[in-house]
Amino acid sequence: MKALVLGGAGFIGLHLVRALAAEGNDVMIVDDFSRGRDDRELAELGVPVVHADLTDPTSYQRLPRPWDQIFMLAAVVGVRNVEADPARVVRINTLSLLHLLDWMRPGERLFFASTSEVYAGGVSAGVVPVPTPESVPLMIGDISAPRFAYGASKLLGESAVVHTARSKQIPFVVGRFHNVYGARMGADHVIPELSLRALRKEDPFKLYGADQSRAFCHVDDAVTATVRLMASEDAAGQIVHVGNDTREIAIGDLAKLILRVAGHEPRMEWLPAPLGSVARRCPDLSTLRRLTGFEPVVSLEDGIRRTFDWYRDSGRTESRGSRWTC
Repeated sequence: MKALVLGGAGFIGLHLVRALAAEGNDVMIVDDFSRGRDDRELAELGVPVVHADLTDPTSYQRLPRPWDQIFMLAAVVGVRNVEADPARVVRINTLSLLHLLDWMRPGERLFFASTSEVYAGGVSAGVVPVPTPESVPLMIGDISAPRFAYGASKLLGESAVVHTARSKQIPFVVGRFHNVYGARMGADHVIPELSLRALRKEDPFKLYGADQSRAFCHVDDAVTATVRLMASEDAAGQIVHVGNDTREIAIGDLAKLILRVAGHEPRMEWLPAPLGSVARRCPDLSTLRRLTGFEPVVSLEDGIRRTFDWYRDSGRTESRGSRWTC
């Protein structure tokens, strides 16, 4: 099978490429390296890598074809990036996808990476249940708020995929990722940020929104689910959650787990959650299970240990702030 992974040098992308290549598939990466890393781990994959700006439609014209599967993971992500330049988020996320849809041919199978952020407005307004099924209404609580630019761009992306793919006879799957974590995901997400601060032995240890809760999914499980969805004929044309619903944990308890792994016992300083952060997030995985038989296999304790060890061994100690974002 021939697979094209857009954003393949990024967090989920690199893990996905590794899994696809390990199965003997012919894989190519396209990335602009605004977030992805051109490092040893990427080189060790042994797959061709194309540097390209996907907001430029001519970038697609230079790519070889045909492809059996195309994975659209390229996007500007991260709350700090979104709040710093929301216009950039909307522009890059939208143009990259629209140019891809124009370029694709009938029969090429598409996976579009969406997000649990599409539910944030509804959960905060009290109209969306948690755990959350795919069938609930979607809403943006305040379209003028910078942090919602990412969710809005993904809502537009989902609509573009569904309607364009139907008109062009492109089989597709929209995967709404829920709090995926693991090695190489950067520093501006709650698990790596807390891990890096624990490695620095911060004391006092500030924690924002300790009573909020999340259901975290290790990247290995997310990749398994993604690969299975693209292999399932029944999943074609579906919007499906990718995550782990077996354990929802409060951020305060998550911090204690990470600190225990780090062997650090600081004085805790409890602070309010970041403005606009949703109180709970947990997916209902009924659709994913029905379509693929998927069950998460990486426990939170194991995943935290593996992630912490990677950040410790990579020599990374920096994070851009003390507010977690997820």
